[in-house]
Amino acid sequence: MLETKVKAFLHHQAFSLTSKKIVIGVSGGPDSLALLHYLLAEKEKQDLHLIVAHVDHMFRGQESYEDAIFVRDFCEQHRIPFEMTRVNVPEIMNKTGKSSQIAARDVRYEFFLKIMEKYQYPFLALAHHGDDQMETMLMRVTRGSTGLARAGIPFIRPFYNGTIFRPFLGLERADIIEYCQKQNLSPRIDPSNEKGIYSRNRFRKEIIPFLKKENPHVHEHFQRFSEELTSDEIFLQELTVQQMNTVMTKKEESKITIDIQRFLEVALPLQRRGIQLILNYLYKEKPASLSAVHIDQVFFLIQHPHPSGQLDFPNGLKVTRSYYSLSFQFESMEVPSYHFEMTEPGVINLPNGGEIGSGYVIGEIPPIDGNTALFSVNRLKWPIIIRSRKEGDRMTIKGMQGSKKLKSIFIDQKVPVQERNLWPIVTDKDGRIIWLPGLKKSSIEGIDYTAQQYILFTYQSKDLLGGTFR
Repeated sequence: MLETKVKAFLHHQAFSLTSKKIVIGVSGGPDSLALLHYLLAEKEKQDLHLIVAHVDHMFRGQESYEDAIFVRDFCEQHRIPFEMTRVNVPEIMNKTGKSSQIAARDVRYEFFLKIMEKYQYPFLALAHHGDDQMETMLMRVTRGSTGLARAGIPFIRPFYNGTIFRPFLGLERADIIEYCQKQNLSPRIDPSNEKGIYSRNRFRKEIIPFLKKENPHVHEHFQRFSEELTSDEIFLQELTVQQMNTVMTKKEESKITIDIQRFLEVALPLQRRGIQLILNYLYKEKPASLSAVHIDQVFFLIQHPHPSGQLDFPNGLKVTRSYYSLSFQFESMEVPSYHFEMTEPGVINLPNGGEIGSGYVIGEIPPIDGNTALFSVNRLKWPIIIRSRKEGDRMTIKGMQGSKKLKSIFIDQKVPVQERNLWPIVTDKDGRIIWLPGLKKSSIEGIDYTAQQYILFTYQSKDLLGGTFR
């Protein structure tokens, strides 16, 4: 009996209907009409406040409009507030390139949210049931979904400032059909549900009957499996966030970089979820073509013996390996060149977010490290130029004979490829490279015992360890 099964399922989910203010999404089909009828029967007993929301997607012309009229008349008969909208979804599909299912879904949820906010009703009830759950989980596994997506349809989830819940997930389609017959309901039938062009319909008509033949209660096992997957996945994702915050070296709106060596020390199940976490963060709208195969490609790139490589992911995301650094970014790899002149001691702000400053040394010479450079005033020719690298750049290196290509220095120092075009090059008036901040110093840098005055240059790079997942 449907009522008994729904009550048991809600009890199992520790969810009470009492005094809830609920918007119900009703298409007029068997599932949503049965849900509306069930909640109407509970209305007085549980002090429910109900509003029906209907969307005419205008796929079937007059026929779909008649669905709307049917739902409206049903609501008037039972004195339930009714809200509807008509949206030309085929036109939206042509403009946006979205599939019929995604475009229709976006329109529905946008309207549901509007009604929830209009009436200040925080709950949205939808009529997905156990067969829908099986279809969804099988479809997602088949196309290579990962993480929580494999758990299918959640019973409850946040929806902006409200909550979506699905009281029929413990039922199978046969329970709903039987309920409609018993209650003398005459739902509308959408003929598109029988078309084999939709993959969900193929699962519904070919795979689900086979599974039910093997086990009539298979929908219950899928629902239990979904709940177990969800709880396990939430726990593992919490661990993943903790671990990924220790391996990230950069986190920006459209770019994340991780340390490969630290990443490989993380447990393998968390590694996969870590890559997924990065992709979820960077993709504001996840592409349908993104799948577990892409995560496998990332692992292949990490484990390949060659120290560099690049992957092209959907929507222009590039995954780039350079030695022990792995970057995920949407921004172009081509960085505009830059050129700054320093005519006297001061500070230059750099395109990479850092800065180079200079000033006269007064008194005792301070400690010198890789991010500072000391020059005798007599050996510098102003203006000092701070620029991006050029093809064929070479510099003399302190303590070495001859000169060396900057390209070789970057390779030796394992500077990530995507950072080389932004790395500051410091030259004098004659174009001599006198300093490669943080990496190498020229032969004219350092203490000169004949010098009467020094200028100290300092380099402050952008903090690379500030990003965390939240």
